[in-house]
Amino acid sequence: MTSNSPAGSQFLSLHLLETLVAVLPVRDENGSPKSIVYGGAERHMITSQARRRAERVHARDRANAGVGALAGRSTGTRTREWALITGRELEEAHGWDREEAIRTARAVIEATGLKFGELSKKTVANLTKVLLFAPSDAGKRIAAHIQEEAKELRSWTEEYLAAQAAAAKKSKKGGRKPADTGTDEGDEPVEDAAADSKLPPLPSGTRAAVLTALAPRDAIDIALYGRFLAEIADSPNVDGAVQSSHAFTVHEAEQVDDFYAAADDAKLNRKKNALDFLDAADDAGAGMTGYQSLITGTFYRHAVLDRVRLRNNLRAAGMSIEEAEEASVAAEEEFVNAFVDAFPEAKRNSTASTGSLPALVLAFEGERPYNYAAAFQTPIDERPPTKDENGGDGPAGPAAVRRLLEHHAFVSARRPDIVSGRVLTYDPQIAKLLTTLGDLGATPVTTAKELTA
Repeated sequence: MTSNSPAGSQFLSLHLLETLVAVLPVRDENGSPKSIVYGGAERHMITSQARRRAERVHARDRANAGVGALAGRSTGTRTREWALITGRELEEAHGWDREEAIRTARAVIEATGLKFGELSKKTVANLTKVLLFAPSDAGKRIAAHIQEEAKELRSWTEEYLAAQAAAAKKSKKGGRKPADTGTDEGDEPVEDAAADSKLPPLPSGTRAAVLTALAPRDAIDIALYGRFLAEIADSPNVDGAVQSSHAFTVHEAEQVDDFYAAADDAKLNRKKNALDFLDAADDAGAGMTGYQSLITGTFYRHAVLDRVRLRNNLRAAGMSIEEAEEASVAAEEEFVNAFVDAFPEAKRNSTASTGSLPALVLAFEGERPYNYAAAFQTPIDERPPTKDENGGDGPAGPAAVRRLLEHHAFVSARRPDIVSGRVLTYDPQIAKLLTTLGDLGATPVTTAKELTA
């Protein structure tokens, strides 16, 4: 623990059980549900990447809407479109011609160190090769600097683009391909043509302004989830304060391939009004048919917040100790809220998946992270229990709650650093079950906010 440590333990461990019915929150490259084999049984899986994005966007949208603990605070945007965003700001706020604005923004950002797509490919020409996670106002800041130095940067841009075009022409005459971005799968990467020429360097003041705009600064979600930017060595990376595990079913996976038939409204209208007697054969059958994979199950998921790392990240971004402490407390509250409420939005309209609420959330602090995935290495057997040993565990939801809390009580009795356990449920049946389990190793609470200490 460092001098920037919070008053409580360093790590906040969160564990959650949720039951999902006929959903598809995440898919593989073939459109099928993702899965893993664990404990000798195949399980459905929801990747941590899908979860983290859902939680990050949930917290960001609330902050931008003036809702929640992070209301009004700076957040980040992860995109390849920073040149387009900057160009649009130059056009709308400073009156630049659109083409010149985008051309200048692209050149400035590229000369700072980020690589773009080929100019000959319109779809990627103004997109960076990598997603860049930066404060949401980065484009506005870069545009403001370009406007301030408009005379110098207009002249520099023309010189830069002319040198770039000459390098590409020289490369083409020499029998080599122009610069390839590698953005299209299967492309063979080649050396940038620009590397063969001496491009005019970006003015040092402009490069510093772009780096400052793209730096993490006080964006709370960058401090929480981190970022990695290898393209610009002197732009700081951030080791995130949040660890997230893949969610998996506590029982063996069962997948349903649902056949669907979509109706053609115009065709049905003709049939209903007897207008198709001459072309009845053409109007036979559904408008479209197909299959979609759906999954059902009770999932366990886990995340950890490193409170010390969060405070250090915010201090490194320029906050005072007092400012970092205040922001960290707010960030912890909103992170827990997002862990409980956020959900990946794939097929949200056709499955109403985003309306799910967890059956149980367990939160506690410790001097190290604690992952309870081992509690479900033996898959839950959902057959009805019997008096002898041949029965199952019963429904997965209640059985998983019993197993998780028994595991927690067992571990916490042997690890004195585990303190301040709290449990939250949105299921009345689970609430009744908790009253029968004796010592839970945690205190029941009624709101997500109470899960933080």
